[in-house]
Amino acid sequence: MKYHGLTWDHPRGYNALAEAESRGGPVHWDVQPLEGFESAPIAELCKRYDLVVMDHPHLGEALATDCLQPLENLLSPRDIDKIANGAVGPSFTSYQMRGKTWALPLDAATQVMAIRSDLTEDVPTTWNEVVKLASAGKVALPLAGPHVLMCLWSITAAVAPGLHMGDGRWPELKDLETAFEILAEVAASNPSELGAMNPIGILGHMVKHDDIAVIPLVYGYVNYADPALEKPVSFVDAPHVSDGYPGSIIGGTGIAVSARAEVSDALRDHLLWLLSPEAQTGFIPAHDGQPGLECAWLDDEVNQGSGDFYRNTIKTLRQSTVRPRHNGYIAFQTRVSAYLRDALTQRENGTTVAQTVTEMYHASRA
Repeated sequence: MKYHGLTWDHPRGYNALAEAESRGGPVHWDVQPLEGFESAPIAELCKRYDLVVMDHPHLGEALATDCLQPLENLLSPRDIDKIANGAVGPSFTSYQMRGKTWALPLDAATQVMAIRSDLTEDVPTTWNEVVKLASAGKVALPLAGPHVLMCLWSITAAVAPGLHMGDGRWPELKDLETAFEILAEVAASNPSELGAMNPIGILGHMVKHDDIAVIPLVYGYVNYADPALEKPVSFVDAPHVSDGYPGSIIGGTGIAVSARAEVSDALRDHLLWLLSPEAQTGFIPAHDGQPGLECAWLDDEVNQGSGDFYRNTIKTLRQSTVRPRHNGYIAFQTRVSAYLRDALTQRENGTTVAQTVTEMYHASRA
């Protein structure tokens, strides 16, 4: 039986899955652009696909529409525990809601700092240092789509260590205000054409051009750290404020099984293989993927082939923050991101922004 799956259109999201299919895997994979992955209604996708590579904030919508199968119905408790115990950071728990697991953490990522070490010797570690470096030029942030909101929240998580939003908690107004003021200072020197890019666009630009040396917050993509590139990017932990706690909002992807799929032993075995230590330390990184198991992030050979991408950012991933996941979140994310871009352009004050964002969040939960 052949299954129909949907992933996202980037070597990190597609190549390993396509190679698995070419070797006899039971899933044929279509692709959608990153913007579709971030915002397309998951219920609509699950009407057409048996498997969907998804991001954890879609869970509220998915559960409200009953379009996914809980993995507890498909896999044994032993298999689920093995994956849960091996996942890096909150990659596994970000896909758990209402006492069930709704996706397997195929891929792990969070916002970290990207550096062109050949262009700067001053690698900032705090947000104060980032602000000073930004005023001197060659610093940029990706602010397209939801990424302006991700930047705001990552800075908020650095301002307020221990912030958790996946369980319904919300930052204090004073912390959001401080975070927006930091974001505004850095964004003020952002080249407009780069700020309008998503992480793939800005990292692709960074490996080809010499006009930016530091991206203080961007989702880590191991593909741009390849030592074989002419101008590879180095990735390090996200900036902190004062206590060494790197604020960051987790991303990554999980494989979810739609309600329409009739799961066979062949599919079950295939999913378990993709999440096995053997595949995660060998097959996945060998085919442009970014593993979701910690054993791969600590593996010497995997790190050697990626300029120590994994080892240099694992602290940030381990301490990263899960986003809200309620039904209505995705629409909120789109609206508030557009508002934040306007607020940055119009030099809105932090107090107003913190209050407005908070009001928009509570309205989305209603």
